[in-house]
Amino acid sequence: MSAAPALCGIVLHPAGHTLSPVLHRAAYAELGLDAHYHAFDVPLAKAADAVRGMRALGLRQLSVSLPLKQAMLELADEISEAARRIGAANTLTLADGRIRADNTDWLGVVRTLEPRGAWTGRRALVLGAGGAARAVVHALRELGMRVSVHNRTQERAERLARELGAEMARDGDDCDLLVNATPVGMHPRPEDSPWPAERLDPAAMVFDTVYRPLHTRLLREAGERGCAVQDGLEMLVHQAVEQVELWSGLRPSAAVLRRAALAVLERD
Repeated sequence: MSAAPALCGIVLHPAGHTLSPVLHRAAYAELGLDAHYHAFDVPLAKAADAVRGMRALGLRQLSVSLPLKQAMLELADEISEAARRIGAANTLTLADGRIRADNTDWLGVVRTLEPRGAWTGRRALVLGAGGAARAVVHALRELGMRVSVHNRTQERAERLARELGAEMARDGDDCDLLVNATPVGMHPRPEDSPWPAERLDPAAMVFDTVYRPLHTRLLREAGERGCAVQDGLEMLVHQAVEQVELWSGLRPSAAVLRRAALAVLERD
C-alpha cells in the first residue's frame, strides 16, 4: 500500500446487509487500485454530516443507498443530467474540492434487462416511489416501455409519475414486466413480499431489485406461477461497475464482481 491510499465507501441505514464493500474491493484488486472501501451507517437526519465528513476525510467516492438517495442530491455541488432527471443520486464523487452527484442505478437496470429481449412498447409496473424506484422508472422509459407506478403512498407515486413520464397503476392493468423497487423482502424480513402471489401473471417477467436474499419470496412465488424471474444481483453489479469507472476512469469486469458477491451470498 502507498502512504495515502484512496478512501471510498457507502452511506446507508442500516448498513449491515450491503454487499457494496465486497464488490468494490474486488474491483480495486482487479484493477490494481490502491484504495479502501468502507460502509458507513448514516440515518437520513445525518445526511449533511456525511457530506461534511466526506470533505474532511477526503473520501474520493461514496455510494449512496437507502434512505439517502434523494437527500444527497440536494447536498452536492454539481449534479449529472441523469441524476437531475431521476431526482436521486446513488454516487458522490469528490474531485478538486467539489462533490458531484451521479446516478448509475438506472444503468444497472438497463444492463440487466437488455439481454432479456426488446422492451420498446411493452408495459411495466413498478412497485415503489423512492430513489431506487425513480431510477428504475427512468431506465424503463429509456428502454421505450410504458410504465405504471404503484406505491402505498399515492402522493409520492403521483409525483414520480408526473416527473418521469409514467402513469398511475390501476387495478386490472396488465404488464409485461413487474419490478419491485422497494426494500420489502430484504434481510432481515425475507418472509415479506410486496405483491400478492395470486396477482402475478405467468406471462410477465418479475424483476426484484432486492439482492439479499438473492431468491426473495416474490421471486419464488413468481417462479411457481410460471413467470420468468430476475434477481437484483445483476443491477447491483452493473451499477457498481459504472461507479468505479466514474471515479477511476478504469472499468472493472462485471464477472469478477459477480463472482465476489456470489461467494458471499452462497454462505448466507
